[in-house]
Amino acid sequence: MRISIIGTGYVGLVSGACLAEVGHDVTCVDLEPTKVDAINAGRAPIHEAGLPELLQRTVGRKLRATADLAGAVQASDVTFIAVGTPAADGKIDLQYVRRAAEQIGAAMRGKPGRHTVVVKSTVIPGTTDGAVREALEAGSGLVAGKDFGLGMNPEFLTEGQAIEDFMRPDRIVLGGIDEQTRDLLAAIYAPFAGAPVIRTNTKTAEMIKYASNAALATMISFANEFGRLCSTLGDVDVRDVMRGVHASTYFTSRLPDGTPVKAAIASFLEAGCGFGGSCLPKDVTALVAQGRDHGLPMSMLASVLEINAGQPGEVLRLVHKHVPDLKGVRVAVLGIAFKPDTDDVRESPAFPIIRLLRQEGAVVSAYDPIARPADHPGLAGVQLAGSMREVLEGAAVVVLVTRWSEFQQLPDMLRAMGSTPLVVDGRRVLEPSAFRAYEGIGR
Repeated sequence: MRISIIGTGYVGLVSGACLAEVGHDVTCVDLEPTKVDAINAGRAPIHEAGLPELLQRTVGRKLRATADLAGAVQASDVTFIAVGTPAADGKIDLQYVRRAAEQIGAAMRGKPGRHTVVVKSTVIPGTTDGAVREALEAGSGLVAGKDFGLGMNPEFLTEGQAIEDFMRPDRIVLGGIDEQTRDLLAAIYAPFAGAPVIRTNTKTAEMIKYASNAALATMISFANEFGRLCSTLGDVDVRDVMRGVHASTYFTSRLPDGTPVKAAIASFLEAGCGFGGSCLPKDVTALVAQGRDHGLPMSMLASVLEINAGQPGEVLRLVHKHVPDLKGVRVAVLGIAFKPDTDDVRESPAFPIIRLLRQEGAVVSAYDPIARPADHPGLAGVQLAGSMREVLEGAAVVVLVTRWSEFQQLPDMLRAMGSTPLVVDGRRVLEPSAFRAYEGIGR
């Protein structure tokens, strides 16, 4: 099928490359010439495992990029909207989705045949059949359902393993305003046989995505609240508590030979310095705002956000147990990306942690194996190191923020350097006995 995708971020580019891999003819659209040129040259403009190899296989054959949105729409059968939906003033910002829908609508005007538009961006329930439909109909002069198809097809991709998630989906949600739209989406995803398929309306499809992300965020804040209680009570470690929770058959099954297999979802029941990224913070925020707009207080999800916002303060509290006055103290921050295996720094807990440290006069340096956004405002006044050894030089305090596997080398590296700083483990991935002075979230 001929597919155009508006937006070449994690969702748009990964979706486009994977759909091209299974045989569809895909055109990705982006306004940035540098991104378009990189994709057409087979270079990945983002860090994502397996993406460079996938582009090398598909670009020039089944995949191409362009800045010509109208041309891409007119030359395709279906258009996916995969632009960003950031948070602004505590609500979802739909300006990019609306703009894309307006331009797609204009491109559809006078186009022969039935075109279908599918929202893949994460949008609050009611957006596809509301703001998107209105913009498309106004721009095209056509009527949704009668003259063109309209659908919602949420993504469930984890950065760092997005290619694997797309090619081997755990579910496929096909939302549409009519059966014809859902049938078209089913045809697009026919190569992914075996995955559970949920056919529904657009509003339910939108809600499935939000409910999925809200569940993950809730589990993280649940573990973090228990971590705070464990720290307050003393003589109890949240890591041991969660290990006991994970052992339940709800989270761990056993193979016929007795080998335990822990469910992937259990990884969200771990205490740490907070969740970040492009999805969980803004999506939970958007749900709370939508509930408030409809007179429904989303008390539990508001608490999820409140707990998460407090985790950087927990890190600082652990530092203060050993270093009450941080003025002039050299602090090394390990990790800037919100999670390992990605260069995405959006809503990373590294930034509020760094802000709190610098407010108290600490001299902060930071290192990340991949993410090095030197121009990020959250890194103003922070020295970005080019290596782990460099960031550790002269540090009195080391704060681990991201679970990069490289940071497992910390004990050996400090030993080789003859250095004994306070180590604050914001992800509970280090062995406490390996350090002279160690503090960990929930310990």
